[in-house]
Amino acid sequence: MYEALRPSRSEFVPVRLHRYHVRLWGAPSAAASKLPPLVLVHGWMDVAASYQFVVDALPEEFVAGRLIIAPDWRGFGHSQGPATDHYSFAEYLADLEILLDHYTGQRQVDLVGHSMGGNISMMYAGVRPARIRRLVNLEGFGMPSTQPDQAPARYATWIDEIKALHAGQTLLRSYEDVDGVAARLMKTNHRLPKEKADWLARLWSEPRVQADGTTRQEILGDPAHRIISAQLFRAEEMMALYRQITAPAMLIEADEGSLKTNWKQRFPQEEFDQRIAHVPQLRRETISNAGHMLHHDQPEALARLLVDFLDAQ
Repeated sequence: MYEALRPSRSEFVPVRLHRYHVRLWGAPSAAASKLPPLVLVHGWMDVAASYQFVVDALPEEFVAGRLIIAPDWRGFGHSQGPATDHYSFAEYLADLEILLDHYTGQRQVDLVGHSMGGNISMMYAGVRPARIRRLVNLEGFGMPSTQPDQAPARYATWIDEIKALHAGQTLLRSYEDVDGVAARLMKTNHRLPKEKADWLARLWSEPRVQADGTTRQEILGDPAHRIISAQLFRAEEMMALYRQITAPAMLIEADEGSLKTNWKQRFPQEEFDQRIAHVPQLRRETISNAGHMLHHDQPEALARLLVDFLDAQ
């Protein structure tokens, strides 16, 4: 099994009505360091521990004296909060700000987000531009554009999915044991080696007693995250946020990432390129031999890009 070179430590932080679980790397004294804190936010149905491979790949001279912060978003990992049957992006923005208040005060941070976390990071950098020193988006593309006349069907679908959730419909699959979870991770990502899948599976899931008294391994993600958003995705709103970003930004795509594989037909690359052109200072990079989970597939290549960009004067 994979062995972490730089094990994280865990803390729990009160955020609004939630108890956020946060993974931290770096000595406690790093909180007072002059180096900008590095904040890593994960994607949908992922957890903070997913960044371990990248943290391990960072050179010692970059990590030394630097506080690295990675929260489990609400409804994921070991973060806990009131029961809910749906989530919205605005909640993540407020949660992120309170976490930054707690760990960094008014200091600027380097913010890195993957997938859903990349979308949140871009939005937050447009809402609070002064708080971000450098911004890195890993495969965070937003959603395909929508039109107002799609709203009736969208709201109807949202209601139907809410009803199904409360009727007890199973929205997330459980597994016989942790080996089953590891097998699922490798099936989803054919590049993920078994030793990393075995390590991730133990941090991505936990055993839970079922209604029939048996124990099965369940993903550390609230099934309510599978409920469609009631609101349409407004590309114009996203571009307005992008235009307010003042930090130098870097977009890192995988050569076999989402826009080139499963999203290719409903979200053309050209549409995303038009949106991202609204970011004032943008560097674009592509990592080869990687899919959407590029921080798992090529952590060394990603670490090199991060160091080059974040250490730039």
